[in-house]
Amino acid sequence: MRTAQPGLVQTVLAPIVFGVAVILLWQGLVTGLAIKAFILPAPFAIGAEFAGNLNNVAGGMVVTGRNSLIGLVIGAVLGIALAIVAALARLLDEMAAPIVAALSVVPIVALAPVLYTMFGAGAETARQLVAALAVFVPVYFNTLKGLRQVRPVHRDLMRAYAVTGWQATRAVTLPTALPYVFTGLRVASSLAVISALIAEYFGGPVGGLGKSITSAASSSNYGLAWAYVLGSIILGLAFYCAALIVEKLVTRRSGG
Repeated sequence: MRTAQPGLVQTVLAPIVFGVAVILLWQGLVTGLAIKAFILPAPFAIGAEFAGNLNNVAGGMVVTGRNSLIGLVIGAVLGIALAIVAALARLLDEMAAPIVAALSVVPIVALAPVLYTMFGAGAETARQLVAALAVFVPVYFNTLKGLRQVRPVHRDLMRAYAVTGWQATRAVTLPTALPYVFTGLRVASSLAVISALIAEYFGGPVGGLGKSITSAASSSNYGLAWAYVLGSIILGLAFYCAALIVEKLVTRRSGG
């Protein structure tokens, strides 16, 4: 019991106390300095807008969350699969490295309008592909790094048993790489939400948190715009926590 209490304080109570202190300080500064809402709304005003427009915020979270989830799955599957192939074939690794590096610096602001033109402004495909691209890069690089962490003695043992490359990958390489894979997924889970949300700024169907933020800001309803931002933060945290929970479950089942 004595060892459990410090962990509870550090992981739960301390962030809550710090968060409450930041909100109170924020409220005090906005009120005391009479900061205009278009510069920075007060947190209590944002909370009131969030509660008063909960259905609209939740609807936007569903749209953005669905696109983010589809992009996360597509990007993660492609990233892990290509990393496994690249780890098995050195030539493919050398060929893919500059391409993946180039993909990592593709600006969303330029890519999203092009994808809307390709797939149509009424489809969610562009947003999902933008999220998939953002997910693919960190998952690929982290998975590939993990696949290269196998000790030489383990590789020699696999050769001694005359196993195939895929058998060695499944029995030794993938379990070793698992922590790196989930590190990439945790990073990518938040990136999926951010990328899908940013893609909503540049066209596409009406719906999603990005569109709602721009609509509220253009009508000078800054409290409501920040309420949608709060919804985006909650959605991003939910994705990150979900990835963390899956990691804990998988590592516990695998004996990690």
